[in-house]
Amino acid sequence: MRIILFAGKGGVGKTSVAAATGIKTSQMGLKTVVMSLDVAHSLGDIFDFDRDLLDQNKGQPTEINPKLWIQELDIQEEIQRYWGDIHAYLSSLLNTAGLDDVLAEELAILPGMEEISLLLYINQYVREEKFDVILLDCAPTGESLRFISIPTTLEWYMNKIFKVERRFAKYLRPVAKRVTDVPLPGDDYFQAIEDLFSKLKGVDKILVDPAMTTVRLVTNPEKVVLNETRRAFMYFCLYKMSIDAIIMNRMLPGNVQDTYFKDWMKGQEHHLEKARDYFNPVPIFPVNLFGGEVIGYSRLEDLANKIYGVRDPLERFYKEEPHQFIKENNGYRLKLKLPFALKKDVELNKRYDELVIRIGGFKRHILLPRQVAPLNSVKAKLEKEYLNVLFEGDDDGREKG
Repeated sequence: MRIILFAGKGGVGKTSVAAATGIKTSQMGLKTVVMSLDVAHSLGDIFDFDRDLLDQNKGQPTEINPKLWIQELDIQEEIQRYWGDIHAYLSSLLNTAGLDDVLAEELAILPGMEEISLLLYINQYVREEKFDVILLDCAPTGESLRFISIPTTLEWYMNKIFKVERRFAKYLRPVAKRVTDVPLPGDDYFQAIEDLFSKLKGVDKILVDPAMTTVRLVTNPEKVVLNETRRAFMYFCLYKMSIDAIIMNRMLPGNVQDTYFKDWMKGQEHHLEKARDYFNPVPIFPVNLFGGEVIGYSRLEDLANKIYGVRDPLERFYKEEPHQFIKENNGYRLKLKLPFALKKDVELNKRYDELVIRIGGFKRHILLPRQVAPLNSVKAKLEKEYLNVLFEGDDDGREKG
């Protein structure tokens, strides 16, 4: 199976590129599903479906051809399918706070529910081998990074907090009923969380397996867009995601003669060269701006041919693992690719069995291998685009800095 995430700033053409890639892989005879992670689902619009404006087929896959499906999640359907007891408790809690039933039900749809639902589908499709190819039309960068961070965050929560919360609620529930109207979560709530986590098991390994999953960043030749693409590149590396290509969308064709576009074309060429410097050796695929909207199967097929030509769209165009643990004479070294990061941007904190790395507004907990966790001396050095963290010391479980 092959999984590809198409990510980048809003409005750069991720949906069109993901849909076009799906057409290409389906024409190769591979069962393909293009899944939308953006709450403003527009996959159906891109394929120019004749359907109602808000029709998402109840969040289930919609067939385009015998080898191609699209899927746009419907959060209301997902609540009934996966979130029943959890949503019911949150609604009752908000209702107790004085909100009416309808508003309480709406506010009980928490950020992350749709992303977790999508992860559940990915895990299910991989386990059942339902598709050969899964293509993800990601939301704008920030939401995409929340999506890929969820498995690690949930694992941390389940290992560090969940059991304590469940035990605390069990002992406190009888007392709380006598002194307050605010409901404590019942065991059904905790069991629902445990069941969800069980269904998600293994999805973290799927996302960071470079032989199966890669990221393609879609961008435009503009300074603001390129800056966000650089940040996205760095953050995806932080979360151990392998980036195998940059798609430079909406380049003005070289045969445009109108003097009005002269400076614009010159600026685009400048930004394309900057991008080659920024992301080298990751390949960049320039794609010319179309003369009209890329809507409908035929236009998407043309776009796919412009992007890939004769290349196999499922090829890993660049192979590199952004995280490596390397055994050395005096200990172990974590080599972490963090392009564009400066020393002042990186914060490190070791807590016995995990290393916490914070860059800007994003934080990652890296669970350390058993042989690395007890080492009590941690040194870090940022060298070019790599953060090298050296773990040394006596295996006594104490930290000395």
